[in-house]
Amino acid sequence: GEHPDTMDKIIISLLFLTMPVLAEKYVDLHEVTIVDAYGVDKMLPAKVVPKRQSTLGFEVPGKVKIINVDIGDKVTQGELLAELEDSEALALLNEAKANLSMAENTFERSKALDQVNYVSEQRLENEEFGFLIARAKHDRALTKFRQTKILAPYDGIIQSRLLDEGSIVNPSVPVFEILDSKTVEARVSLPKSIIKKVVVGQKYAFIIGDQSFDATLTRMAPMSSKGSDNRLGIFSFDAFFNPGETARLVVNVKQAKRGTWVPLNALSQAEQGLWAVFTVASDNSAQKDYVELIHIEKSMAYVSGTLKTGDRVIVGGASKVAEGQAVRDSQ
Repeated sequence: GEHPDTMDKIIISLLFLTMPVLAEKYVDLHEVTIVDAYGVDKMLPAKVVPKRQSTLGFEVPGKVKIINVDIGDKVTQGELLAELEDSEALALLNEAKANLSMAENTFERSKALDQVNYVSEQRLENEEFGFLIARAKHDRALTKFRQTKILAPYDGIIQSRLLDEGSIVNPSVPVFEILDSKTVEARVSLPKSIIKKVVVGQKYAFIIGDQSFDATLTRMAPMSSKGSDNRLGIFSFDAFFNPGETARLVVNVKQAKRGTWVPLNALSQAEQGLWAVFTVASDNSAQKDYVELIHIEKSMAYVSGTLKTGDRVIVGGASKVAEGQAVRDSQ
């Protein structure tokens, strides 16, 4: 038969095979630094609007002669957008122009003659007076003529056209709505907690679509709704994009809570809403510490618990080591 000693050895060997072999394990470590607060990116909804938006109309009554633009047209500052029947205004302007020219010539001639004392003081005064009146009448006629035109007040896009040629209009009846096409701004309702953290003149990031754009906080205005502590923040963009885009303002807010950042994958779920991390004990073995998960940011987690500055957390946690296993820094 089999020698009894050999049998015992086989049984002991089998027992060893079923026990986990806790060899020294090389691991990546993350050194803990305890801080008093953590930052959270808050996203606030923003409305992107043109910096300027105007309703344009004529300043005098009349019949619309020409409309040069339509909805969606891009226009440049000073461009002629529409005009009224202007033959009467034009005739008056031409008459005033001729009268001014005549009065100016008469006055200039008398001034030249006055140098050699051919003209009486009285006559020179009367002619100067006549020239000034003619100039005032010309200015008035020019203004009246200009009031039969609508010019673009700035570079923009025609948002709506409200009248057609041939319409009879009164002053101040809207003819066009124009949007600024050079600059857009964002309007954000800023809650009390954020107001203290933003500074007029500083740049802030906005997420529009899937891109990030910078805008400068230009002013803070009170909100119109009664009793609201919120303020309206107005931000100007350097870039131009279509008004009406949805945007979000990104503000980093500090939350006071003592804790530390650790890699997210160092955490494993424990009981009663707590999480476990493994740290390296003084004898170089993995020991379990319990922490509370406060906030997650990308691949890092902010936790609070009994961890101290200088503790070394094992990256990968329970997937890399077991409690009590000897570990060594892989660096």
